[in-house]
Parts: sequence; structure tokens; C-alpha cells
Amino acid sequence: MIGHRGSSGMRPDHTLEAYTLAIEQGADYIESDLVMTKDGVLICRHEPMLLGTTNVASLPEFASRRTTKVIDGVTYDDWFASDFTLAEIKKLRAVQPMADRPQQFNGLYKIPTFEEVIALAKKACKQKGRTIGIYPETKHPTFHENLNLPITAKLLAALDKAGWNNESAPVFIQSFEVSNLRYIRARSSVKLVQLLDAGGVDESGKMIMEAPSAQPYDFVVAGDSRTYNDLVTEEGLAFIKTYANGIGPWKPYIQPYNGKTMQKLPATNLIERAHDKGLLVHAFTFRDEARYLLKDYQNDPKAEYKNFYKLGLDGVFTDYPATAKAALK
Repeated sequence: MIGHRGSSGMRPDHTLEAYTLAIEQGADYIESDLVMTKDGVLICRHEPMLLGTTNVASLPEFASRRTTKVIDGVTYDDWFASDFTLAEIKKLRAVQPMADRPQQFNGLYKIPTFEEVIALAKKACKQKGRTIGIYPETKHPTFHENLNLPITAKLLAALDKAGWNNESAPVFIQSFEVSNLRYIRARSSVKLVQLLDAGGVDESGKMIMEAPSAQPYDFVVAGDSRTYNDLVTEEGLAFIKTYANGIGPWKPYIQPYNGKTMQKLPATNLIERAHDKGLLVHAFTFRDEARYLLKDYQNDPKAEYKNFYKLGLDGVFTDYPATAKAALK
């Protein structure tokens, strides 16, 4: 069970408090999306953009930092972590980005560094007497590398420092891009997961390949025409197996549904085919709110987990670890 951005349904994303709560609720791994500051420090934010998850817009001293950047072909008008030093990032406070989730913790929690998250996980291992792992994602590595911010090399250096840069460490590194995972594999035995995205689902349950979610962005830059749909074919899975230990597909790759009626269609055999290649399967993202649930689950999030558990899924990215755990009973 992977605490997606911590227990992000209950606390603001990617804060030590959200990660701590996820561990208390039974998470085996805590997931940290990583971006970089302009002075080269890995911090935990869902995206390089800061407006949606911090109080940056309310701080007059940073008003002039609002700017426009292009990330994976999409233009954003925002504040960006890469324009802030770590000292400046520490002046910000996290907020809950979803209006229908608890708002009373807004402005209370600092933005953690990746090293702080590693320290939290190690401390929790000792306190709980069980393994608590980390599940970092390199966010938009092509974007960062183009800014001369070596996000992947910095991640490996942090794992080296922690003694966790090896296959037996409680670590999975994930990415929607491919080349950075292959870069890691050439230098480390740490466990790797290839994420698989899509732009949506049509009425037949087919995954819609629509930019910017159709392809790994490094494929776009390299002129590689393969989409995420190509990566779940037999040939695609065999390719992933050359560098990764598992795949992290969006849920409809496993449990399709009618994109118009939001009703289940027959499950695919992706889990079986991935297992045949020796690949683990960790699916994203499980949430409690009714708006994320198919009609078949009748507003019961545990019914969704049970469906996926029955299909043989190896792990879940969940905003609500307590619900994922309760569904195991």
C-alpha cells in the first residue's frame, strides 16, 4: 500500500504531516513527487508549479516571481519551484488543493525536502518495527534537465547518502518518462517502476492517447512515436522489463469502463501479462470521494479496492491508506 503524496485525502499533499498520517494508517510506502529548487535541492511537490498546493500567491515578497513556463508542451502561468531557493521555499506553507477535502490545515505545514522524507521513513521503521519505504517520482525530468537541474542524478546521490541505492532497499523510483529510468538502471540496482498515463477513456473503454498524457515526454522530444498504449503491448512490456521492475498504470488500463456512463467493462489481462514478464503492477490513484468511483461500486470505495485486489494487483497508490487497509479485511 502506497500513501499517495502521504495521506493526501486528510492532510495537504506532500507534507511531513501527511506522510506521518499515512504511516499511522498502515501505508507500506510513502510517495514523494520530487521537483528541484534553483539551488539544486530536491523538495516534495506534486508539480514544479506552486500555486495550487502552497500559499505563495498570498506572499507579497514573491509576487514578482509569477511567470510563464512551458512544461511538457503545456504553458503555465504560475510560480515555479525552480525560481526559488530552498530558504525561500521554506517560507511557504502547504495548502489542500481539493476544495472538498479538509481545509483547516492550510497554511500550517512546511514544504519538506526529500532528505527530510527519507529521515522520516527511517525513524518510522524503528518506531513501528516494520519496514516503511519511500516511493519517489522524478517529476518532468526533461524540464528539469533543460534548466541544468540534474534531478535524476540528485535523486541517486540522496539514496547513496541514505544507504538506500540498491535493490534490497525499501525504495521504488517511478517516472512517466523512460530515459531517466534507463539512466538509473545503468548506474543502480534500485527498484524502478514505469508509469503509464492516458488522456481519458472512451465509451468502449479504450484509452485515449491525447497530449500531454499520450507519451513519455522524452519520447516526444526524441521523435519516438510510441504511446503509453504501445508500452502495454507484449513488445512494450518486454521493453519495460529491460530496465524496470514494475509498471504503474492508471486504473482503467486494468479495469476499463464506459467513459460516458462510468460503468465497468470486462477487466483486461494486463496484470497477468505483466506478471508473465516478471513485472510488478502498482495502479493509481485510489480515492474515497464518490466523484472518482464507478457507478458499480455504489459509492463504496472499499468495493473498488476489493475488485482490484481480486484481479491480482500488487500495490495501490491511495490518497486514503486507512480505506485501502480496511478493504483487505
